[in-house]
Amino acid sequence: MNFFSVLFGKTDNSRLTEAVKNGAFLVDVRTPAEFSTGSVKGAVNIPLDSVQSQLSKFKNKKSIVVFCRSGARSSQAKGILEQTGFQNVINGGAWQNVNQVVNE
Repeated sequence: MNFFSVLFGKTDNSRLTEAVKNGAFLVDVRTPAEFSTGSVKGAVNIPLDSVQSQLSKFKNKKSIVVFCRSGARSSQAKGILEQTGFQNVINGGAWQNVNQVVNE
């Protein structure tokens, strides 16, 4: 396990792949400026600092995949969502990782 996996949690690609295949709600928690430079097809941009105020957008989603540049902000977003009662949240880590899974 590498340093970032220890810090931010290992991304479970089999769980991620299954969620993506089943139509997970894909959420890029980077800033709008970062999002505009490229993201995952079908993803919505809800920046980390807006997650708490945008909880209604997450309701009734079968599964939620959050991701960012490195996995740090998505780890925080996952924590916020879980603290507010969401149990179906996956930290996808870096957006490139999620993009690779989406394009498989």
